[in-house]
Amino acid sequence: MTGLSFLALLVIGLPIAFALIALAMIMIWTSGNPILFQSFPQQFFGGLENYGLLALPLFILLGEFMNAGGIGRRLMNVSVALLGSVRGGLAYVNLVANMMMASILGSTVAQITIMSRVAVPEMERTGYPRDVSVAITAAGGMLAPIIPPSMLFIIFGVIAQLPIGDLFIAGILPGVILFVVFLAVIGWLGQRHNFPRSEKVALAQRLRAMRDALPAVLIPVVIIGTILGGVATPTESAAVASILAILIGRFVYREMNWSDIWSSFIRAGASSAVVLFLIAAAGLFSWVITFNNLPAIVSDWLQGVTSSPLIFLLLINLMLLFLGMITDPIPAIILVVPVFLPVAVNVYGIDPFQFGVIVCLNLTAGLLTPPVGTGLFAAAMMGNVRAERLAVLITPFFVAVAFVQALLVLFPPLTLGLNNWLR
Repeated sequence: MTGLSFLALLVIGLPIAFALIALAMIMIWTSGNPILFQSFPQQFFGGLENYGLLALPLFILLGEFMNAGGIGRRLMNVSVALLGSVRGGLAYVNLVANMMMASILGSTVAQITIMSRVAVPEMERTGYPRDVSVAITAAGGMLAPIIPPSMLFIIFGVIAQLPIGDLFIAGILPGVILFVVFLAVIGWLGQRHNFPRSEKVALAQRLRAMRDALPAVLIPVVIIGTILGGVATPTESAAVASILAILIGRFVYREMNWSDIWSSFIRAGASSAVVLFLIAAAGLFSWVITFNNLPAIVSDWLQGVTSSPLIFLLLINLMLLFLGMITDPIPAIILVVPVFLPVAVNVYGIDPFQFGVIVCLNLTAGLLTPPVGTGLFAAAMMGNVRAERLAVLITPFFVAVAFVQALLVLFPPLTLGLNNWLR
């Protein structure tokens, strides 16, 4: 009954946040406990009373400052200087730049949008097929959810009540593995599509590009270094990096004026308001399903299906793959985490950090799958390529993601080892 109600609300076009609130109200009414409505406002606003949530608007603001200050373009230039002279050099450059951007933006759609403006025209100019260039750029966006900072990690950490800094650390090694596997996919695509060899970059030009990019590279170094070193929380590191991005864009690169800074604040505020309202609705929904003992019901059902943690994770991955095809990652996390995380941890003994990395990576792949595929259609629109064609070209990268997911399921130290080593 509850699932049908939620589906009906989505079908009539109700936004996901309002659908979650309406569903919570329906569940309270049908449970026969209308007294819970008295706690409704408190639970709604209580979902935002979390210090870790401050990191979310700050990282969104950082992405706006980066875009306005020319930092993304410098990262692309230094990647060209380092890798551009090998066969398929610009394809590798695209992925390296995507990895650098992922360590700053943390948002797949934002990353695809920026890199489509920077990388695709340059690749097409040097002889790469446009559709393949757009596909590589879109696939690089899948690095965003697990290379810190990650917007999805922040949301997962808030809902799961886990330290966001530890989640960031848990994503570093899987992110590097995914990056290496993507390099292998690009090498295979280079052989198949006969990628051109870029012009050799002179040593003086390489040194100049590296010098120009040093201030831009400083931003991810500050973010990751302060978190790993225990100097700052993710929220504090995002604030410091945002100030640093203003100083670099305004006074070093001189591409950002005061009106750009004000516009960045406005855009970041609007984007943050939408996400935070959704998280508040999620907190309300989580409270209601916990009160109605839904995690225990799901736990009993799953134990009747399988007692194996591996089979459980396989079922979760299949479910997430389907869910990611029809909804965006943030609402999917909101729906999945309150129900399945207690089962994963308490019944199957799965570490919550391992579960978080697997969930975030799986749902981000859904951004590039039809029929919803926000990232897929954003890349298709930015690159002027048919979405159906793009979906076919991205398939090898999906195979790579599935391979990495299998590694994360079979070898928990890939997500837990770095945290354990740092303790």
